Parts: sequence; C-alpha cells; structure tokens
Amino acid sequence: MEVQIFSDEQQKLARYAKALGHPVRVYVLQLLGKQSCCYSGDLSNELPIAKSTLSQHLKELKEAGLIQGEIEAPRVKYCVNKENWEEAQRLFKGFLNV
Repeated sequence: MEVQIFSDEQQKLARYAKALGHPVRVYVLQLLGKQSCCYSGDLSNELPIAKSTLSQHLKELKEAGLIQGEIEAPRVKYCVNKENWEEAQRLFKGFLNV
C-alpha cells in the first residue's frame, strides 16, 4: 500500500505553479484574462516565438486546466478556465499567507 504524502491541494498548487513557470505562459494567461477568448493564430501574432513553441506552451496551460480550447476548424479558440483559475488563486493565496 502506497502512502500519499502530499495533499490533493498541494498537488494542484504544484501543477498550477509549474504551468506558470514560464513568462510566455504568464503572458498568455494575462492576455486571455483581459478578453473573453483568443484564437491561436492571434496569439502567434502577439508573440515572437515559433507556432510550435506556442503550441507547447498552450498544451502545458491546458493540461494544468488553466485554459480550455475549442476547435473551430481550422482554428482553435482559447479561453481562461475560470473555475480552475479561481481555484489556483485561492490555493496561491492560502500558500502565500502561511
């Protein structure tokens, strides 16, 4: 039997922190937070990085649950996952107030 050392909240906080661990991802979240949604092509016009690099950053944010993507062929529309973003804010506030 494996003993769980870390709480679910600690694991979620670490997942969110990892997703925020690169300035491109922070920028993307700030940009998406200022508008309702954004298409991946618009994001690539905003950032001086390769589309494949941007795609990897979007994938990391999506896997952490901080953004969600909706396919509108041939484009993908990205939005902040408000529920998970609020959870991340709550977890970070609790962590920083220790």
